[in-house]
Amino acid sequence: MHITLNGRGALITGGSKGLGLAMAKAFAQAGGNVAVVARGAEALAQAEAELRDAAPTAKVVAIAADIRTPEGCAQAHAGAVRAIGQVDILVNNAGTSQRGPFLEVSDALWQDDLDLKLFAAVRLSRLVLPGMRDRKWGRIINVLNIGAKAPKATSTPTSVSRAAGMALTKALANEFAPDNVLVNAMLVGIIESDQWVRRHAQDKRNITWEEWKAEQGKPVPLGRIGKAEEFAAMALLLASEQGGYVTGAAINVDGGASPVV
Repeated sequence: MHITLNGRGALITGGSKGLGLAMAKAFAQAGGNVAVVARGAEALAQAEAELRDAAPTAKVVAIAADIRTPEGCAQAHAGAVRAIGQVDILVNNAGTSQRGPFLEVSDALWQDDLDLKLFAAVRLSRLVLPGMRDRKWGRIINVLNIGAKAPKATSTPTSVSRAAGMALTKALANEFAPDNVLVNAMLVGIIESDQWVRRHAQDKRNITWEEWKAEQGKPVPLGRIGKAEEFAAMALLLASEQGGYVTGAAINVDGGASPVV
């Protein structure tokens, strides 16, 4: 099966590195036009250069915006429309992992997590859905975490905002299915990304990245941590015409690590 996006326009938040950049490359190489959004100017410039190298014929743009605010979401959407035309595919990927003992998590941390992971998805979806509905074609992919289904202790607020994102996914999928707008969630397990690179750097045992990856992968049924390209391949399928009968799903991309399906 050959997957092509046929010039569809994709807006990917948190797209300057890690999973976001891997998805952007996959979409551009499959014939899509891609706008990536993040806050860091230096990382965005590097991402745009990498995307142009990976897919020289695609329209690509890197947009600096803080999507924790309504103004930032509007800026991201407007910049994408100017650069690549209509937004046919929205990937809500931006997110951090705010966590800690429940009694120690402040209102400010709760609000920051919800603004970035939930309200940004709400606001950007609200911006792109009218056009998708008019064209009778659209894809929204919400990148969450397996903690949305099976939260662990001391995982608030991140697991709560992810669970809300899963509910948003299903509600939008049901509401916009008659308009051929498909809405799905991808739940991340342990996959190579900047987050895991940072965790390795914080490890005081002075072990190599390869040793650290092998250690982290042992509890995973597949026996290893995932690759960003494997995650991107699933996102590409959901974004494509070939994924046209999947909506309202929350798909674990975790090597079998989640205790629930």
